Amino acid sequence: MKKLEYSNEDAIVLGEETVFEGFFKMKRFQVQYKLFNGGLSRVVNREMFERGHAIAVLPYDPITREFVLIEQFRLGAMATSDSPWLIEVIAGMIEEGEDPDDVCHRETLEEAGIELTELQKVLTYLSSPGGTTERLHIYMAKTDSTSASGVHGLDSESEDIMVHRVAESDARDWLDNGRIDNAAAIIALQWFFLNKNKLLEAWK
Repeated sequence: MKKLEYSNEDAIVLGEETVFEGFFKMKRFQVQYKLFNGGLSRVVNREMFERGHAIAVLPYDPITREFVLIEQFRLGAMATSDSPWLIEVIAGMIEEGEDPDDVCHRETLEEAGIELTELQKVLTYLSSPGGTTERLHIYMAKTDSTSASGVHGLDSESEDIMVHRVAESDARDWLDNGRIDNAAAIIALQWFFLNKNKLLEAWK
């Protein structure tokens, strides 16, 4: 089977307009793109959710063998979950001009009240490219989990974030039984369990 390699040059944006702007932004695009069998598609109208790009960081303590995870209310989970309070990794939006590494340190302090002593970017992914431009940058981090406790978050952003120290075995069970069911946390934890030895060797 012939391998087809398309790029941004094989799609044409004919129009772009902002249809809503509030806490987030929604844009409507008119686009044509190259078809696998040749030629161009018809003009397609698509709305795209514009929320910027984000980091997600998984702090781990190799001495206690614990993760620092957080729990908070997520409105979007109510439609399909028994509880909208989700177990998550620390995450935050990257503002214009910010370095993603700096965002990791800032968000970790704001959401969990802990410091990171090692920080390693391990992958990036598109959260849902059919409907949003958002790209997430996943990081692993070394921390002292014994200092993690309490409720954190910014009052100005109505954040109410509970911090949890979670043993490796419990986190693995939560992945297996679906207790952790949001993309960034699943991807970060799965990466950790697949690459734990390599990560810990790099931290020595």
